[in-house]
Amino acid sequence: MASTPTPVCNFGFKAPDFSLPGVDGKQHTLESARGPNGLLVMFICNHCPYVKAVIDRIVRDATELEMIGVNSIAIMSNDATAYPEDSWDGMVEFAHRHALPFPYVLDETQAVAKAYGAVCTPDFFGFNWNLELQYRGRLDASGKEPAPADVRRDLFLGMKDMMHAGQGPRDQIASIGCSIKWRV
Repeated sequence: MASTPTPVCNFGFKAPDFSLPGVDGKQHTLESARGPNGLLVMFICNHCPYVKAVIDRIVRDATELEMIGVNSIAIMSNDATAYPEDSWDGMVEFAHRHALPFPYVLDETQAVAKAYGAVCTPDFFGFNWNLELQYRGRLDASGKEPAPADVRRDLFLGMKDMMHAGQGPRDQIASIGCSIKWRV
């Protein structure tokens, strides 16, 4: 699988609305997902080695962000026909196995991924309380293997800074991962 880097942050980009089914049996919208201090929108999937390498760190950071009023949601937009591990049943099992503390939702039409400009998994979009994009960078220095445990937590620190200052750091390092598996 070829790695795909994300574009740089388009500061101020307004979060597109969505309404997507979650593995918890609920319908999730932009409004229901947001926290009082912001929202982290993540595009992930079940099969990507980059996601597998950091899913425990994603859970850790999302849990800590929720404690300061920044909620998270994970969106799976891959073509599950071409990548069966990313099927609905696979999503349910993945969410259960990793005890995801945030909604894990399916973007079956891929319209939400296109609206956000998502390009890879994982792809992180950090929005402030006005739902304006302030962070589009990496989780940390991990790749297909986790970085050392004491590595700088770029995403967490960027979101924490954004929560306090209303804007994210100007210097952000792009996330890298497997490309979104678009339908043909």
